[in-house]
Amino acid sequence: MSDIQPNNIYPIFDRMMGREDKEVLLKQRSVMIWFTGLSGSGKSTVAIALERELHKRGLLCRILDGDNIRSGINNNLGFSPEDRVENIRRIAEVSKLFIDTGIITIAAFISPNNELREMASSIVGKENFLEIYVNTPLEECERRDVKGLYAKARKGEIKEFTGISAPFEAPEHPALSLDTSVLSLEESVNKLLALILPKVKVGE
Repeated sequence: MSDIQPNNIYPIFDRMMGREDKEVLLKQRSVMIWFTGLSGSGKSTVAIALERELHKRGLLCRILDGDNIRSGINNNLGFSPEDRVENIRRIAEVSKLFIDTGIITIAAFISPNNELREMASSIVGKENFLEIYVNTPLEECERRDVKGLYAKARKGEIKEFTGISAPFEAPEHPALSLDTSVLSLEESVNKLLALILPKVKVGE
């Protein structure tokens, strides 16, 4: 019989290193920047430009968007209502891991209703969650139609397309609203930096 008893087994570490330890290491505070808006509104464009500006300032970021999520962790999900909910749930759970690692996390997803965004906020932590509404008008989004999706939706080739055959629910209390049909990319990013930098910079 082994002489190793449960009370003789001690953990190697007193505790796992936590978020504050990581933030000290990175010399930044983490936050979730959640872009929501119609397809073609400019979410990803603004998110990428924001990441570059934060990077220039020595701040570590991670962008999550449809391309890198749908092709990887969520590649088994379709576009049914249930799958859309699961898509956002998983994104929020992954975001929480990044936040807990001290990384400024940027998500760019249509996330078309308040219930979905509320779920994401609850998972990540409301105190960490900045909702950014890219409220570019539908007409401008459709005029851009970067991926040709609106044209397909108008023809009925894409069902339940947000803004055409499925509703988009505007955020009730976003931290910031940006209309990229009025604001230049630089102006949009400057507004974001004014909001975000005081929250993530340490000792300033």
